[in-house]
Amino acid sequence: MCVSRCLRCVGVALVPMAIVCILCNILLLFPDLKIHFLLEKHVTKEATWATGLWASGLMVLLGARGFIQTSKTRGCCAFRGQMLCQVIYSGLAFLAAAICCYVSATGLVQGPKCLYNTSSGLTWGVPLKPIPGRFSGYLHNQTLWSGVCLEPRSVVQWNVVLFSVMGATSALEAVLCAVNILNSLLGLVLGQGFCNNKVNPGHT
Repeated sequence: MCVSRCLRCVGVALVPMAIVCILCNILLLFPDLKIHFLLEKHVTKEATWATGLWASGLMVLLGARGFIQTSKTRGCCAFRGQMLCQVIYSGLAFLAAAICCYVSATGLVQGPKCLYNTSSGLTWGVPLKPIPGRFSGYLHNQTLWSGVCLEPRSVVQWNVVLFSVMGATSALEAVLCAVNILNSLLGLVLGQGFCNNKVNPGHT
């Protein structure tokens, strides 16, 4: 049955994506692989929101588990009941992935929190943050990637790579969850047999 196969495929595909988001967010919390930056609150705030852990990570994993289990459901009433649940679960997973994607994009554009030189000496802040009308940002000017932030070491490249991977992965998760919403709605309305271009009378 197409609905069940699609549910299982989406569920299986979401598992490694959720794990990637979890790993990316964990690494973002430990720039230069050192814990003291986190303990001293010198970590980019978008990383500390941990959307890769609880949103694109845990919530999507729970949704994927539900998709795989539902793909084994048999019987008209049980199947349609599960499809209704899947519409809700898919919607929540979509929202979670979209939140993570937005936060990742924000963290990427704003730039990392780091130690940098100012006229009054060394200070911690977000020196690469875009300023409307004055500074368009650092993403297209790679000379700033190594010339502004002093600590943590290579934090700009660290954030660019990890936020990019987490953002792209969570965006793909959101697309798959959106597909699953449509798939679940089809299963809810048409039942298990719609792939055969007919509806079994016993399923109406």
